Amino acid sequence: MAVILDVWMSRVTFYSRPGCRLCDDARRQLELAEPGLEIEEIDVDSDPDLRQRYGLDIPVAVAGERELFRHRFTPAALRVLRNA
Repeated sequence: MAVILDVWMSRVTFYSRPGCRLCDDARRQLELAEPGLEIEEIDVDSDPDLRQRYGLDIPVAVAGERELFRHRFTPAALRVLRNA
């Protein structure tokens, strides 16, 4: 069953890097959990500040100012964040 996201969560910024299998898996899970979600993927290696901020601590998904998850995504984790 898909997780229904609030309007403020209709767009997610997804920090990753090419060749990151964990990033690919997390994005795929996010897309499956919420079909049609707008995902802006940003390569952390494209910006020195992002590379320093996230380093190997990826993937990271953010909606607005709220971090949704780091490293691994599960629909259960998203539900917990929605109810926090």
